[in-house]
Amino acid sequence: MEKVIMFTDGACSGNPGPGGWCVILRTEKNGQTHEKILSGGERETTNNRMELTAVIKGLEALKRPCGVTETTDSKYVCDAVNKGWLSNWEKNGYMRKNKEIPNADLWKKFSKLISIHSVSFFWIKGHAGHPENEICDKRAVEESHKFN
Repeated sequence: MEKVIMFTDGACSGNPGPGGWCVILRTEKNGQTHEKILSGGERETTNNRMELTAVIKGLEALKRPCGVTETTDSKYVCDAVNKGWLSNWEKNGYMRKNKEIPNADLWKKFSKLISIHSVSFFWIKGHAGHPENEICDKRAVEESHKFN
């Protein structure tokens, strides 16, 4: 199984407001590092939607099942997987207190994608000098500004 290192970030001005996302995908092949950066945005969104979208877009870009190490500053994304929230949401039909959970549409896509790949989620503190996180943050903010 090919190994991929993925870094993601999302940004939103106003929350809700214009938002952006960015993902860095990195692989090693034949002793060489290959990297791809993807980004985009939406006119009216939230920060959590952009954080989730970044992960979704990164996983969608993979052409076959991979072993993915995902690094993000989003506790929302990491905790949903690492603390078992996502599996509980799935069991309950993405409902909580007779209401659909926020961002259920994205969580459903996310869940399908992480079932294809073997993904490990790692949290890092944002705006703390992590090089890839800083690149993703800068690009996500730039994407959000395209809608101002």
